[in-house]
Amino acid sequence: MPKESHRCPVSVIMITLNEAHRLPATLQALQWAQEIIIVDAGSTDDTLAIAKQWATRVEHHAWSGFGAQKNHALSLANLPWVLSVDADEIVSPELAQEIQSFVERDGRGYLAGTLPRLSRYCGREMRHSGWWPDPVCRLFKRGHGRFSDDLVHEKIITDGPMVNLQGLLLHDSFQNLDQVLHKLNQYSREGALNLHRNGRTSSLGKAIGHGLWAFFRTYVLKRGFLDGREGFILAVSNAEGTYYRYLKLMYLGEQGPHGSP
Repeated sequence: MPKESHRCPVSVIMITLNEAHRLPATLQALQWAQEIIIVDAGSTDDTLAIAKQWATRVEHHAWSGFGAQKNHALSLANLPWVLSVDADEIVSPELAQEIQSFVERDGRGYLAGTLPRLSRYCGREMRHSGWWPDPVCRLFKRGHGRFSDDLVHEKIITDGPMVNLQGLLLHDSFQNLDQVLHKLNQYSREGALNLHRNGRTSSLGKAIGHGLWAFFRTYVLKRGFLDGREGFILAVSNAEGTYYRYLKLMYLGEQGPHGSP
C-alpha cells in the first residue's frame, strides 16, 4: 500500500449496501488514491469492516436514492479531483495510471472525464446490447460537478469541457440471475417513483408497449443477438424491467401523490 504522501490527490467516493463479496477487489484497485470515502446505507454483512480496512473515511447515511446518496458522499470530499466508483466496478491498472497522469497535470484544461466501461452480465462480457461502448462521466474537478437527483440511473452534471479517457472501468454488473431479479424489482420501483415525481403517467397499454420496445431496441437495434444467450436474457430482462416500471407508475397515478408502487 503506497504511503499517503505518494498517492494521487483524488477523492474517490462510493456508496455501499451489503457489498462484502466484491468490495475488497474494488478497494484494492484504488489504493493509489489519497482519499477514499464510503457512504454506507446500513449494511448487515461485513461491508463496514472491509471498508474500514481500506478506506480513509466511512460514514453511515440512511438511503435517500442514488443521486442524493452520491451527492452526500461528494459533500465529504476534500481533494481537488473526485472519482466516483461503484462497488461492482474495478479501475483497471491502465485506467488508474491514466487518471493519475491526468490529475497530476490538473486536467490539462479539462474539468471532467469519461471512462470507457466494459460490463459483464451473468459471466459474459457484453460487447453489444447497448452496453458497449459505454462511456460514463466519473471523474471531475470538485466544485464543477454534481449528481442529478434521480432516484435511480443518476448522472454526473458538469459545467466544463470533458476528455475521453481510454483505460477500462471493469463493471461486474450482474453475477447471476438472482441479482438480476433483485435489481429488476428495485430499479423498476425507483424508476416509477422518479417518473411519477416528474409528472409522468402510465397505463397497461403503455406498459406493454414500452416493454416490447425495450426488447426490440436491445436485441435488434443494439444487436444484442451478437451477445449470445446472455444477449437474449438481457433483452428479456430489460423488457420486464420496463414493463414493471410503467405498471408501477400506473398504480402510483391511481393512488395519488402519496401512493407506493
